[in-house]
Amino acid sequence: MPALITERIDQRDSFEIVRDQIASVLKLELENQALLQEGQWQPRVFVERSNPWGDYLETTERFLPPIVNVWFESATYEGAASNIVERQRSEGSFNVDCYGFGVSVDDGNTVGGHLPGDVAAVLEAQKTARFCRKILMAGAYTYLGLRGLVGKRWPQSLTAFQPQIDNRQAQRVAAVRLALSVHFNEFSPQVRGDVVELIGVEVYRAETGELLVRADYPKE
Repeated sequence: MPALITERIDQRDSFEIVRDQIASVLKLELENQALLQEGQWQPRVFVERSNPWGDYLETTERFLPPIVNVWFESATYEGAASNIVERQRSEGSFNVDCYGFGVSVDDGNTVGGHLPGDVAAVLEAQKTARFCRKILMAGAYTYLGLRGLVGKRWPQSLTAFQPQIDNRQAQRVAAVRLALSVHFNEFSPQVRGDVVELIGVEVYRAETGELLVRADYPKE
C-alpha cells in the first residue's frame, strides 16, 4: 500500500503553540509589571524545564528572582465537538510552576523583627503565582492572543508544593502551581487553521534554557 499523505508534516500541534504562548504572555507582562512598579522584582520564565530552580541550590547570593516554568501536562479530545476529518476539539492542562527563593532577613513588620527564609520563599512563590493568574485571566487575554485557535482558558487549581532533591525537601525554596485549562482546536495535517488575531513573537532561549521574548501585537 503506498503512502497516502503526500505532503511533509511540518506544522506544530496546537498544544505546543498554546504552551509557548502562555510563557510568552507571562514573560512580556511580568517584565512590564516590573517597569510599572519601578522595582527589581522580575521573575525568570522557562518552558518545559524539569529543574529550573537548580541555580537556587548553588548560589551564595542572598536575593534571587523568582522562577516561572510553563509545561504541558495532558490533553483530552471531545468527539461530539469535533470533525472526524479535519478538526479535533481539545482541552489541555498546562501547569505554571512558580518558585520562590528566600533567606532569613530582619523585618520590622514581623514580631521579633525576623522573617525566616522558608517563609520568605513561600511568600515570594505565592506573589509570583498571584501575578501569573491575574495576567492570564486578564480580559485582554481572554483567548490568550490566539482567538480562532483558543476558545477558552480557565484556572483549574492553585496548589502549594515543596520542591524535592534526592528525595529531600529543598532548603530555602518553595513553589506554587497554577493549573490552567485551555480549550483549543487541533487540526489534521491537510488543514491549516486560521487564527483571527495576528501575532508577531520572536522567542529566544538562553544557554540556561531561560525564555527570552520580543513581541509586537495588539492586546485589544
